[in-house]
Amino acid sequence: MNPTATGSGPPGRPGGRAVVTGVGVLSAAGPGLTVLTEAAAHGKAGFGPVTRFDVSARRTDRAALFPETVPLASAFPLAGVVLDAIGQACRQAGLTATEGAGLPVLLALHSDERTRATAGAVAAGLREAWHAPGVTRVYTGACVAASTAVADAAALVAAGRHPRVLVAAGHLVEPGVFAVFDAGRALARDGEARPFSAGRTGTLLADGAAAVLVEAAPAAERRGATALARLAGWGRAGDAHHVCRPEPEGDGTARAIEAALARAGVAPTEVGYVNANGTGSTLADHAEARALRRVFGPHADRLPVSSSKSVHGHALEASALLELAVTIGALGTGLLPVNAGWLGPDPDLTLDLVLNGPHTARPSYALSLNSAFGGANTALLLAPG
Repeated sequence: MNPTATGSGPPGRPGGRAVVTGVGVLSAAGPGLTVLTEAAAHGKAGFGPVTRFDVSARRTDRAALFPETVPLASAFPLAGVVLDAIGQACRQAGLTATEGAGLPVLLALHSDERTRATAGAVAAGLREAWHAPGVTRVYTGACVAASTAVADAAALVAAGRHPRVLVAAGHLVEPGVFAVFDAGRALARDGEARPFSAGRTGTLLADGAAAVLVEAAPAAERRGATALARLAGWGRAGDAHHVCRPEPEGDGTARAIEAALARAGVAPTEVGYVNANGTGSTLADHAEARALRRVFGPHADRLPVSSSKSVHGHALEASALLELAVTIGALGTGLLPVNAGWLGPDPDLTLDLVLNGPHTARPSYALSLNSAFGGANTALLLAPG
């Protein structure tokens, strides 16, 4: 398989700029973007003991779970929290049921025997609450599922195919996936996520649900909706290096970033913050740091970088949308997420990490990066609304 990249070249925008007018989130910090943005800005990690199922035989017993105030008692608990996030996003955007009648919905979920039923329950809830026709497409592409959906949504509205597209994603920490990650020694043995830090031992799984309403700017303006952020560029690249190990030099990540910058017509020196993929894996963090050095060169010495996974954990297919929401929150508040769990510098990584918070900044552009098993990489470039 040849390496591929998409997202560069002239965007051609008969529909206008792609903007985000609504964000909905549920995370370990609780419901809503405000509490997650505050937790990220202060580096308040949401990890605690796993009580949902037995982890006594596992090397790790911690994850970032929803607080007890988030109900999971329905027949389709994941669908319920996804619909909650969708409701938050649509209400913030001021969307009416009439405007939702033809709304395309792109949904990112983990692929298992319940995926079809979960998507069906989300579709039923959408029809009832927002008169949307249902779920248009389900994305199961591991940790870039949600960011791939966002890139597709931005392309659809920028090309004039639809005035607006809803993107949603959800993940619950469950015994099967937890056991697989634990057996593969991917989970942090000390129960803390420490991206880019010396002494890091892996990632920690998380509950998460998120939704964003992506609109063409003219359509949003006609409705009187406020643009929370602008999706200035997006890029995707595959390195096909290994089924689970990253390409050591971060080639796929670098090309995804370059494609996003090229689409937006933005120079590397204009980027003022990076919400990195930063899982806390030794190999993955090294590869990503090399990618950032390749793209940004000397600018990397003064480019703030952090991984919000250090606060909200790794929600797999939903992680990219959680991280996009955090990045939008940071652009809105001017407070950059802290790279939590820090123990000390890794001499092989020379990044300008956000280690103390709250860290005040007003970047003109911010990147949200994600990578997945199989060598898939995405970059979403955001600007203030």
